[in-house]
Amino acid sequence: MNLETRHAQAIISLLEDAQDVGLSYVVFEIRQEMALQPHQLDFFDTLGAALDHWEAKAGFGYLPGVEEYPVYYRHTDQLLEEIKQANLLTINKHEMNLNNLEDLKKEVKDLGFNPKVADELEKNMRQLPGYFTLKDQFPGDKGLVDMTLHFRKSGQSDFYNFNKFDATAGKVPPTIDNQHYMVLTENKENKEKPLVKAFDSPNEAIEFFKKQKGTSELALGESPESKQMLASKEDGKVNYINKDFRSAYFSPAIKQTFYLKEGNGFTARQAANMVQGRTVYRDNMLSSLGEPYKAWIRLDFDQKKDDYGNYKLKQFHHPTYGFDLGKTLSDYRIKEMADPAKKEGIMEAMRHGDRVQVTALDKENKEVKVLTEAVPRYGKLDFYNEAGIRQRREQFEKPAMAMDLSQGKGQGKTKEKEQEESKSMSVR
Repeated sequence: MNLETRHAQAIISLLEDAQDVGLSYVVFEIRQEMALQPHQLDFFDTLGAALDHWEAKAGFGYLPGVEEYPVYYRHTDQLLEEIKQANLLTINKHEMNLNNLEDLKKEVKDLGFNPKVADELEKNMRQLPGYFTLKDQFPGDKGLVDMTLHFRKSGQSDFYNFNKFDATAGKVPPTIDNQHYMVLTENKENKEKPLVKAFDSPNEAIEFFKKQKGTSELALGESPESKQMLASKEDGKVNYINKDFRSAYFSPAIKQTFYLKEGNGFTARQAANMVQGRTVYRDNMLSSLGEPYKAWIRLDFDQKKDDYGNYKLKQFHHPTYGFDLGKTLSDYRIKEMADPAKKEGIMEAMRHGDRVQVTALDKENKEVKVLTEAVPRYGKLDFYNEAGIRQRREQFEKPAMAMDLSQGKGQGKTKEKEQEESKSMSVR
């Protein structure tokens, strides 16, 4: 009797379920031209019922080991063990894939991606493609930050690796409920019904539209019939852009690829902040010699991109560069600093690159709700109102800070010194 089957894992699950509910006997037939499949198993709680079923099948000429379709009965425990022994390679491979799935789920969770990403992993891995991507999004200052996670199957096994993700920050505001961005292109077979491609990401929609060579339209709406036209092309040339959409269309999205090693690297939260121009703190960086160090890091938009289209990193080593976040916060009249727990929460958020809402006192001692972020490069904080407009930081400084010129000398550095103490490197 050959029990080797590609359905081994499904059959094992079925047998284990039968054990759980007290179905101790199983009757099954094995056809010579096909492997055993789950639907061929019939379960019974007593030996008598199993034998009755077996004899009924045998009465149709299906005698065990003799006919073309022999019928067998087994104790459920016995068949479970026989299936496992006959399919060791299949079971090991399945367990290996499950371990890989669990490891990847933990990686995307630890890196701060949304739970839906982990939910999509198994569905994609089950098909065993050589490569696939998953999408995620985070809110940004001027629009959504798109994330594209890349998964590639090993050439030697069915293991998948998660070695990089892309972060893209544009200036297109998110859609309202039930609306999406779409690109309509000319349908040569039916000019009355254009081809429609919908996008969850406005950045991807703009990029796709810009690549079109023929007559096309970029739109927003619930459907093509109720769309609002944002831009259009004729013969590949742009002939219209909605005036309220021009800033978003002509301002190129900031895109960066972040590389991972064994699940370690910049988190999704840090990456989203970096492509929006902010600085993050990491205490687990490694030098080219494998030596650990700590640094504040931002994308260097002033330098030419590397050969892979990525911005280089500008690093401000800690503590040698001289930026002390706690001390810098204490230079400003921020109400939350009086509460140790709130202070630590603000510092932790700023280390991730967040722009944090605080209550600051201005020169007239009025409380003002503002957003603030760390700017290690200049040893300062930047402040913004709720509309994202930068505010004068001086109005929130403590009087002693404004008068202490020597403190500025300690924090300020010449451009040459800054370049010496910060490294620029390719993100790979």
